Amino acid sequence: MPGDGIGPEVTACAHRVLKEIAARYGHKFFFSVQLIGGSAIDETGNPLPDATIASCEQCDAVLLGAVGGPKWSDPNAAVRPEQGLLGLRSRLEVFANLRPVKVMDALIGTSPLKGEITQGVDLVVVRELTGGIYFGEKTRDESSASDLCTYTAAEIERIVRVAARLAASRRGKLCSIDKANVLETSRLWRDVTNRLMRDEFPEIELETLLVDAAAMHLLSRPRDFDVIVTENMFGDILTDEASMLVGSLGMLPSASIGESALGIYEPIHGSAPDIAGKGLANPCGALGSVAMLLRHSLKLDAEASAVEAAIGAAIAAGARTADIACDDDAVLSTTDMTDRIISELD
Repeated sequence: MPGDGIGPEVTACAHRVLKEIAARYGHKFFFSVQLIGGSAIDETGNPLPDATIASCEQCDAVLLGAVGGPKWSDPNAAVRPEQGLLGLRSRLEVFANLRPVKVMDALIGTSPLKGEITQGVDLVVVRELTGGIYFGEKTRDESSASDLCTYTAAEIERIVRVAARLAASRRGKLCSIDKANVLETSRLWRDVTNRLMRDEFPEIELETLLVDAAAMHLLSRPRDFDVIVTENMFGDILTDEASMLVGSLGMLPSASIGESALGIYEPIHGSAPDIAGKGLANPCGALGSVAMLLRHSLKLDAEASAVEAAIGAAIAAGARTADIACDDDAVLSTTDMTDRIISELD
């Protein structure tokens, strides 16, 4: 689903890389291109058409570009692009959003933070994706508005299990982020997390932070984090903050997964309408999402590692798009950057 803004540009690059992987490893991938977001509103009046839902439910994985833009940004509009994305997550029951943040040595200079802070950062944020304030009951009249934040113990348990299992496969550290000093949903989150970790994952080192403190520590001591688990809105905000550790939103991939193998894979950068159509978009987030798609939905770990290694090798060799370039770096277009990464697959 190319979506809006720079979405069609980066998904075209991702499509190329998937075809290259198929050719090199002897696979056959079959693709269906569908509408979502603003482009779907323009075409059908619906940000998530029935044809898109039907196609997704028949697929092994969903690759998404981005949704939204100024054309559809009126907050009073009855139909908005983001409704398509939220609806898709709910329909496919993908409740866990995995967002890895790993700082490459070659890109330390692109972060606004000092190199001694960002060097060696390797963490994953696990964001709960289908509950909380984004999905709660909403009301509004001329003088007031409300957004209901609701979580159940079962919703908290399933996302914490995903995060704990991930931590067990990494460095064995889990940080749970909440706002338990103010919010009842966070108090439930903390109680459920503490109980589940004690009963099911006693070997995992658990740290608990309030979200405001976590926002500070994420920039002051990011190397201390291994896996972070948090609710929907906090995760949305903190992962954008974490992108500054690597220097650009354009570098970060994501995977939205549930109980089945079907997942949604997308870069976290959004539609970036100001650079759409100019060949300036960084394809690395989309290509990293391809690697996550190969690993999590298609169970092709070697192929996933090959894509990740190719991205790293291209950047180590000096390949740069505008968002990660320093003063003296040659700047590549979206397609040229993809060419360089594909060449590293060899």
